[in-house]
Amino acid sequence: MAERFTKSIMVQAAPATVYSLWANFENFPHFMENVKRVKNTAAETSAWEVAGPLGMTVTWEAETTRLDPNERIAWNTKDNRGLTTSGEVRFKGLSDDQTEVTVTMQYDAPAGKLGELVGNLLADPEGRLEEDLQNFKAYAEGRRPMA
Repeated sequence: MAERFTKSIMVQAAPATVYSLWANFENFPHFMENVKRVKNTAAETSAWEVAGPLGMTVTWEAETTRLDPNERIAWNTKDNRGLTTSGEVRFKGLSDDQTEVTVTMQYDAPAGKLGELVGNLLADPEGRLEEDLQNFKAYAEGRRPMA
């Protein structure tokens, strides 16, 4: 069953800065609690490692489908090994030093045991996204370590 949700946050940083931080997917472990590692594998693909339930690591490959500088980034899972996700992030400059970041995500978990595992991994996805956006805000505003 597919789920879709959207969350927004205001960040006190220039749109170009905010976009640049988000467009470098290898930054994600700095602000997304369950993301262990992201490695860019080609111009439009990246490999993801995410902490799963019971100490497991869940992996997938994502494909970047849109990179509109300072405006939008869109993606979807590429290898489709059980978890299908897609989404986009929009960056709206409100002033020279303030950006609205809006994330829309959709995921579709498979049926059976794998679906149960994915369901545990994605428990409360809206709450998790809200927390990740708060962490990103702190990261982009220099209140969360960049290293």
